Amino acid sequence: MPKKKPAKNLKITLKKSVIATLPKQRATVQALGLKKRQHSVIHPNIPSIRGMVKKVIHLLEVEELND
Repeated sequence: MPKKKPAKNLKITLKKSVIATLPKQRATVQALGLKKRQHSVIHPNIPSIRGMVKKVIHLLEVEELND
């Protein structure tokens, strides 16, 4: 059975507001380049980005892109 290739990029969308979150979580969202709700950015699928996403996954929607 062939192995599935990992996605090259991640489309990250801010789905919830950062108003009632901890300052570290706000800083992480800002470092990902997200500004307002429903704002999306595309980042490479690398461990540092994956780690940032993991810390604030409850605020985000993540979609894998194989472009």
